[in-house]
Amino acid sequence: MKVPSWLEPHSRFLWALMAVLAASLIVLAHNVFQVYLFMKPCEQCVYIRAAFLGIALAGLIALPYPRALILRLVGYVLAVASSIYGVMCSLKLARIHHAVHSTDMDALFGLQGCSLDPKYPFGIPLHEWAPDWFLPTGDCGYENSEVPANVVLDPVQRYLIEMYDNAGGWYLWPSEHFLSMAQCCLIAFGTALVILALMMVRDVVNMRKA
Repeated sequence: MKVPSWLEPHSRFLWALMAVLAASLIVLAHNVFQVYLFMKPCEQCVYIRAAFLGIALAGLIALPYPRALILRLVGYVLAVASSIYGVMCSLKLARIHHAVHSTDMDALFGLQGCSLDPKYPFGIPLHEWAPDWFLPTGDCGYENSEVPANVVLDPVQRYLIEMYDNAGGWYLWPSEHFLSMAQCCLIAFGTALVILALMMVRDVVNMRKA
């Protein structure tokens, strides 16, 4: 079956989509959950943001001229490395989330606590360059809102904050505790890895044909 040209790795569509979706998730986490709903980001949360930033940069690197093999290779390496890093951080956050919400006191055994002094790959000081976006200020596993005393909530804010507070944190389906934030991020990074693998396979097939 012939693959549409806009779904080929050498087209701009997939790289642009990668950059836009990853950047949108970072903006969503910051502008909606952190700023609008007053959920403080934890150490693993900002690492996850950094992983999405890496994926967005990978898309932007290949986007100007994706027919250039070197740009696609750099994009692949950065996107795959960032996705794997994101998977690792999401798994750790999911374990912490499960432990802090569990009635089993042994669930926390062996888990390292959250730090307010993040350590990014290669020592990149994202928390110094953009502290409002990449400096952790909350505890891992807790997504409850901390509303400042002088803030008057609008009706939508109040509804969402109460919904998540009643659920004990952020869930895709709060009333059923279905898919925590960490689990949703894990799915996102896993999906990115699958799509990247398919793109690379298609690239190899194209090169063999050529």
